[in-house]
Amino acid sequence: MANQKRTTSGFNIQKAIKYLWLAFAAGIIGFVLFILAVNSNFLGLFGSMPDFKSLENPESELASELYSVDGVLLGKYFRENRSPVTYNELSRNLINALIATEDVRFDKHSGIDARGMIRVLFKSLILQQKGAGGGSTLSQQTAKNLFKTRTKDMQGALSRIPGLNMLIIKCKEWIVATQLERSYTKDEILTMYLNTSDFGSNAYGIKTAAKTFFNKEPNDLAVQEAATLVGLFKAPTYYSPVFNPENSLRRRNTVLIQMEKYNFLTKAERDSISKLPIELEYRVENHNEGLATYFREVVKADLLRWSRENLKPDGSSYDLFGDGLRIFTTVDSRLQRYAEQAVAAHMQDLQKKFEQEVGNREPWIDNRGRPIPNFIENAVKRTEAYRLLKLRYGDKEDSIQIKLNEPKRMRVFSWTEGEIDTLMSTMDSLRHYKKFLQTGFVTMDPHTGHIKSWVGGINHKHFKYDHVKQGKRQPGSTFKPFVYAAAIENGYGPCYSVIDQPVEVSIPNQPIWRPDNADGKFTYERMTIRKAMAQSVNSITAYMMKKLSPRVVVETAHRIGITSDLDEVPALALGTSDVSILEMVGAFGTFANRGEHITPIYIDRIEDKNGNVLHQFIPKKRPAMSEEHAYLMLYMLRGGTEEEGGTSQGVPWTLRDQGNEIGGKTGTTQNASDGWYMAVTKDLVSGVWVGGDDRAIHFRSWISGQGSRTARPIWTNFMAKVYEDTSLGITKGPFPIPDRPLSMEIDCSRYDLNRPDFDDFQFDSQTTDF
Repeated sequence: MANQKRTTSGFNIQKAIKYLWLAFAAGIIGFVLFILAVNSNFLGLFGSMPDFKSLENPESELASELYSVDGVLLGKYFRENRSPVTYNELSRNLINALIATEDVRFDKHSGIDARGMIRVLFKSLILQQKGAGGGSTLSQQTAKNLFKTRTKDMQGALSRIPGLNMLIIKCKEWIVATQLERSYTKDEILTMYLNTSDFGSNAYGIKTAAKTFFNKEPNDLAVQEAATLVGLFKAPTYYSPVFNPENSLRRRNTVLIQMEKYNFLTKAERDSISKLPIELEYRVENHNEGLATYFREVVKADLLRWSRENLKPDGSSYDLFGDGLRIFTTVDSRLQRYAEQAVAAHMQDLQKKFEQEVGNREPWIDNRGRPIPNFIENAVKRTEAYRLLKLRYGDKEDSIQIKLNEPKRMRVFSWTEGEIDTLMSTMDSLRHYKKFLQTGFVTMDPHTGHIKSWVGGINHKHFKYDHVKQGKRQPGSTFKPFVYAAAIENGYGPCYSVIDQPVEVSIPNQPIWRPDNADGKFTYERMTIRKAMAQSVNSITAYMMKKLSPRVVVETAHRIGITSDLDEVPALALGTSDVSILEMVGAFGTFANRGEHITPIYIDRIEDKNGNVLHQFIPKKRPAMSEEHAYLMLYMLRGGTEEEGGTSQGVPWTLRDQGNEIGGKTGTTQNASDGWYMAVTKDLVSGVWVGGDDRAIHFRSWISGQGSRTARPIWTNFMAKVYEDTSLGITKGPFPIPDRPLSMEIDCSRYDLNRPDFDDFQFDSQTTDF
């Protein structure tokens, strides 16, 4: 009986062992088949896997970077703010902290750490410990970062089953991790992980994270800083040193403990570093901060157009926000900084004067100085806020008005206090912002067409409109040089003289045009056209327009570089057609470039993320006027600083010394709505405009609003900084004289302007009278 039991008992044990082995073998085979099924996405049940090509060339979104000509990063375009680094750009502190915390056996496994998985299973299932970890290697985490293995796009029909879904995800990460290990070195995988990780605060990748939190490069991170960043991998928001500093400090010290545990730090080092506070230089990169904010937005529009029109070798369009393009501009960061400083200093002071003159009155006034009724009520209808409310409420104007006048928390701009936290309605904020004077300032190298600085307004965060290229306003007297350029080309020399007296021009079916001078007076003095342009005498410019005809002046202006439509009317002589600062600078550059017009450019080249040149931008050049005529126009423009009563006489002597020749022209439109200054030196051409967002917003006094007071100081402040910086290579000096002798006399001192035969003496056979 006992033997039977033993036999039975023995038989049962052997049978059980046999079944266990069979079950184990079946489990192994089943697991292998399961892995193969996941890898092949059998019947579409498991979701897609990265293909071999993407594994060999894994890609993550990279920010495109915009550089100045002197190698300074001006800004980025991105969805995920990520810039890659190489392994050699990583500090040892960072590598040690990462390995000690995330995968201490990183150098010993081939993508899957069996020992680590068994440890996690034992702690989780047997010991029931919480926080035992997930057992994922750095290779697996890299696979997750690169190929988004946990997104819906990677899921199949079986992914709807909760427990099975995680197993499928883990299998995918195991498969991809082993394939990554076969394709890349350990250093490359570690670098890919750091380049693709999310650190929070809109910082993707270690380079951006180091810059965002500590304003450092990755290879400059101290131990405590590296430990802080590595601590973010567990939960970027919960352990953020900005939003949860106590959690971050605790997590950083945990990383330091791990570093001590695995002999990357001594106990003394860990104890000492653990006592240090977290010291941040926190700044999240955005498009409203840093240098050249307006310029970056203008370039972005051009780059988006270029991306649509140019295709990659595979036929797809370039992605400005994810392809990691490197865009090299012509802007010089030093000139840009000086330009922004000059604008900020002058506009803050000018705004104060503007507010003092306006007082408690509204600044939007008509031609008689009376406040314009319902100005803000009409202006708000052109805003995005009104458009959205109109879509929501339709014709229910009362509901729209309630919302427009409803106070809400906002931050508004001010010169004196920076951003102000306040309660304001949309109507109140519009009224607040409309009271600010705006500006545009751009500088170009006339010999290359390269834009060197660009300031499109007073504050890009609060005023998005660009006044350099996007905005167009009446140029006033800064248009007069084009009238005199036409005169020079038609045989009228700088010494040709005209009497300052009333001029009448008959226009069919319209009243007679009889322009006044700026001060409303006529001197009845005979003066050269050089002096007339220097003093900006309207009557003599109108006289020359009458002799030449509007058609000739329009043709001349367009040929020299003005691209906007111009009205062929006599009043054009005084700058009545709208133009942009950018085209004015391009046109004045023709004078400084020996008569050759170069279309202004501000992008030099575009490279892909590997440094391959995708597009080299070449300036468009064409002859626009003769070298002699261009030089004569520079001589005419120099009259502003050299002739008695010239409107550029206010340019400081410190800019005019050492034989420096400056050509300058002020401009002020009717009611001082627009103040301009155009300046030419041998190395730079600049244009400045100052005015309100609306033409009705201006100084009440024409004297206060004239270009010599509103616009010229920006240029003089800028040039003072430029000449002080010897590293720029921009020097004082005369304009180059043409190689061939001039055919026109420019020394007017030897002529008696009151001689009755003076006009005849001035004309030659090329003189044309229209």
